Order: sequence, then structure tokens, then C-alpha cells
Amino acid sequence: METQIFVNVTTTDLDRSKAFYTALGCEINPLFTDENAACIVWNEHIYFMVLTHEHFGGFTDKKLADPRSTAQVILAMSRESREDVDSVLAAGLAAGGSEPREPSDYGFMYSRTMEDPDGNILEFLYMDPVASEEGPAVWESQLP
Repeated sequence: METQIFVNVTTTDLDRSKAFYTALGCEINPLFTDENAACIVWNEHIYFMVLTHEHFGGFTDKKLADPRSTAQVILAMSRESREDVDSVLAAGLAAGGSEPREPSDYGFMYSRTMEDPDGNILEFLYMDPVASEEGPAVWESQLP
């Protein structure tokens, strides 16, 4: 079995979060979804467990950060193209997300940052395959 990644994020409104993530093209796995949590399926290896604030608190003895004011992690996911990056941002913004900063364009890599309605930070990026496999220097050496 290949490694699967389950990222746990907190929400103050589970229904709003489910609507937001399905607007991005994700599916919800009903087998692991109830009134406390939703299993958001990105693909066969990556899942977000969106947990109510109270339920999330049951998994740690630490004080919970408020993602609206405190950054704990930035979840970055690759896309197939620059257009895919823009498309997922457009869907997320229409579903209640926000874009806290301008897009970053490094030539070999293009990325945009979005916060979900709870303030959890998502970054979507496209990296040129040459740069991804051989590094930005090789990509730059191939420029005209």
C-alpha cells in the first residue's frame, strides 16, 4: 500500500467547509463524515479531515490556533498547468475563499495562495516539468 496523507484542519462551520472543498472539485467520503468531521478527498493519496473546532481539540492537549490570525502550516498542492491554478482559485474565491496575496510568478513556477473560509492556507502551484525534474537552473539554461 502506498502512503496516504491525511491533513487535519479545523473549521467553525462544517457545512460551509464541505461546500467550499467540493467547489474546488473534491469529493466527500461519506464513510468518514459525520456531524464532527468530513473526509475531503483530493485524490487517492491525499485527504483533508475537516474537523469541528471542538472535535479537533480532542486530538491534542495543545492550545488550538485560530487559522484566521495564526499560520501554522501552508498546504501546497501542485496542479497540471497555470490555467489549473487559476481555475481552482476562481472556484475557491467564488465559494467563499480569499486570496491574501498577489500571485507569484518565478518563470519556472507559478503559484497562488488562498485561504479557505476558516483561514486555513492553501497554495496551488504549477512547476515546469524541466524545473521540477532537473532544477530551476536547467530550466533557465534552456531559455532563448
